[in-house]
Amino acid sequence: MAFDQYHEPPDELSAETRTFARMCLSLIEEAEAIDWYEQRLDVEKDADARAIMENAQQEEFKHFAMDLEFLLRKKPKWRVACKGVLFTKGDIVAAGEKAEKAEDDA
Repeated sequence: MAFDQYHEPPDELSAETRTFARMCLSLIEEAEAIDWYEQRLDVEKDADARAIMENAQQEEFKHFAMDLEFLLRKKPKWRVACKGVLFTKGDIVAAGEKAEKAEDDA
């Protein structure tokens, strides 16, 4: 059975690549859930409902971070790129360009 996350025949992909694809899809799903909660929080007036949604969104932040860390451990060049951009100050585009050069050297 084919799955939408594959762009090549799944039976031709290694187990590692299939796992990587599943984790990429999981990362996307966590980002979508974060967005859905953000939209709901923007319009929700009930304080109790908001508190529950904020708690749920926090869980999605954690899941997103865990998925991302898994993927970064599998792709060292991706980690280099992220290290050059994430948690930095200043111009994000300039940091990205600098990180891209570092990635090429990795």
